[in-house]
Amino acid sequence: MEPESGIGSSTSPCQFSLVTLSRNLLLAYQSFGVVYGDLSTSPLYVYSSAFSGKLRNHHNQEAVYGAFSLIFWTLTFVPLIKYVIIVMSADDSGEGGTFALYSLLCRHAKLSLLPNQQAADEELSSYRYGPSSAQAASSSALRRFLEKHKRLRTALLLVVLFGACMLIGDGVLTSAISVLSSVSGIQSTESKLTNAELLLLACIILVGLFALQHCGTHRFFRETGKDGWLSLGGILLSITGTEAMFADLGHFTALSIRLAFVFVIYPCLVVQYMGQAAFLSMNLDSFSNSFYASIPEPFFWPVFVVATLAAIVGSQAVITATFSIVKQCHALGCFPRVKVVHTSKHIYGQIYIPEINWILMVLTLAVTIGFQDTTLIGNAYGLACMTVMFITTFLMGLVIVFVWQRNFFLATFFLLFFWLIEGTYLSAALMKVPQGGWLPLALSVIFMLIMYIWHYGTRRKYNYDLHNKVSLKWVLGLGPSLGIVRVPGIGLIYSELTTGVPSIFSHFVTNLPAFHKVLVFVCVKSVPVPYVSPDERFLIGRVCPRPYRMYRCIVRYGYKDIQRDDGDFENLLVQSVAEFIQMEAVEPHYSSSETSPSVDGRMAVISTRDIRSSMTLTVTEQDFVSVSGSSSKSITLQSLRSMYEDDTPSIRRRQVRFQLPPNPRMDPVVREELMDLIRAKEAGVAYIMGHSYVKARRNSSFIKKLAIDIGYSFLRKNCRGPSVALNIPHISLIEVGMIYYV
Repeated sequence: MEPESGIGSSTSPCQFSLVTLSRNLLLAYQSFGVVYGDLSTSPLYVYSSAFSGKLRNHHNQEAVYGAFSLIFWTLTFVPLIKYVIIVMSADDSGEGGTFALYSLLCRHAKLSLLPNQQAADEELSSYRYGPSSAQAASSSALRRFLEKHKRLRTALLLVVLFGACMLIGDGVLTSAISVLSSVSGIQSTESKLTNAELLLLACIILVGLFALQHCGTHRFFRETGKDGWLSLGGILLSITGTEAMFADLGHFTALSIRLAFVFVIYPCLVVQYMGQAAFLSMNLDSFSNSFYASIPEPFFWPVFVVATLAAIVGSQAVITATFSIVKQCHALGCFPRVKVVHTSKHIYGQIYIPEINWILMVLTLAVTIGFQDTTLIGNAYGLACMTVMFITTFLMGLVIVFVWQRNFFLATFFLLFFWLIEGTYLSAALMKVPQGGWLPLALSVIFMLIMYIWHYGTRRKYNYDLHNKVSLKWVLGLGPSLGIVRVPGIGLIYSELTTGVPSIFSHFVTNLPAFHKVLVFVCVKSVPVPYVSPDERFLIGRVCPRPYRMYRCIVRYGYKDIQRDDGDFENLLVQSVAEFIQMEAVEPHYSSSETSPSVDGRMAVISTRDIRSSMTLTVTEQDFVSVSGSSSKSITLQSLRSMYEDDTPSIRRRQVRFQLPPNPRMDPVVREELMDLIRAKEAGVAYIMGHSYVKARRNSSFIKKLAIDIGYSFLRKNCRGPSVALNIPHISLIEVGMIYYV
């Protein structure tokens, strides 16, 4: 993991130990397929795409040598210098990609649009800055300018999301062009297939791919002129997949990816393109299928099999990255809730999203059947990839200023140098919009519309809660009983607010005949870091004075964290509240004042790595068996015998009980509160949520009504419910209906 301070940061001597080097060499070998699968399959279609269209009139040796020169310098400047040397030094705790850069910027400048982020970020170790860094950032006029104008921060988020949408488009186009290009080699053999048969074979491979998811340059231009400039749309395909080096950084290390590229991938690609150029210079009629035509006949079928497998592996890597992007968009509140399946018990972060997988499959098949031409697909693919690189360069310029604290002119030089190269390619790719380049733009508009509508509706709903919070004086006026019967048990009230009492609480009090003895306002928040340590997962505080038995818990997750349904949430929450009660007795500044309880008390980070690590409570565990579909109670020996005789499905469960250890020096008031907490846990835990309906106000504009009443409502009805996404047991769920007029 590279430090945030930039390229010149000091490196620990132990990094170059034999064990570390062996590990990085192994990771470098593993990265060949995962990281470089897309980049390494580019030779299948680069020359054929570059010399299509108007450049067909320039099939000569001078043009071939010029094209190879362009490919060589493009590979040198963009993947090698920009990404391997510079961009990969800007990792976010070992994570890469556009979201990692945006996360770094949000942590070093107040650029985030996530609601009430400061309360959720309290005392998070990932937010520690050095004194010099903070002083330099505070004196930055550019930083203050961006923080002052919300529209600029919104524009920055839109740029990041646009890059994410283009990457989703890559997930569609990579599979289509890679597989179609690999199988097109069969047409180079004597037993040629028709175009329809070739298309059918490509579609079969694509369906199988998605079904298995759950498991001398100026002389060039002097010769070709404007036609040579337009051919840059094909040349840039030689660097497609470069963004994967940075995006897949979290699964490997920067050193391993650098070793693989510098010593294997880069020289192999240069030699391969050089070999194709030499072959084409002597065979000027083989541009349409130069890769397979240059292979000696005895080696054709082995190379064909390897190329097809490489295309599948490269496509699978991009599809997996698309799943990760969708999850990160959801963490930013910009994508509807979807089902996330963990595909590996051993490798953290490998996920599969069924809905997105089948959408990608349908879109990929539609592109393959609709275009049936790698040149047209290449035009779309090149535009998508170059747009993402252009955005990465922009974000990297901001990172150089805000995160690395380097000179503003250095960042300007970085932007101008690489924007000059990428802008040239991007301008050529934009000229191909009528010839297939419109596709990634259309896909991006659709996905951006979905993201914007979801983000807009979510923020409107949050703002309603924020401006209609229940007055704490009203709650205190009800008294510790809240004006109703307080029954044994724990009530977990879910809300988006990190401070104050949500408006839906008054609906609970007025509609429910009784309420639980212990109430905890739970808020699940995503913070702009990749992962949150379990030791910092829970923030605990007190909402009202001690007799009310009302607490607040903020559960924090990073944008790449996975919310696992391991059954320990209730126990960890009880343990965290107990630890807070004990901490509060030792350090009273964590609680709200008894004489002036008008605001929430200060919240404390409670370590919750393991329920057996509690310093306040004694934990005992007991395994018992329950019949599938029955309540979670122990069963008798007779029913157990009949269960085995009737082959009734059973589930082995674990019951955790808390006890208060003997401690004569403990404050009696604290002991009483802890005993109330333990008894409430034994009585049972209920999850209380609002079943909300969001509608636009009657005086709203037509566009707002269209976005809220139709768009947002459609997305909410067809996405996963909040209780399912939060792994809340249905049998313990209580929902109270509420209409939001936003």
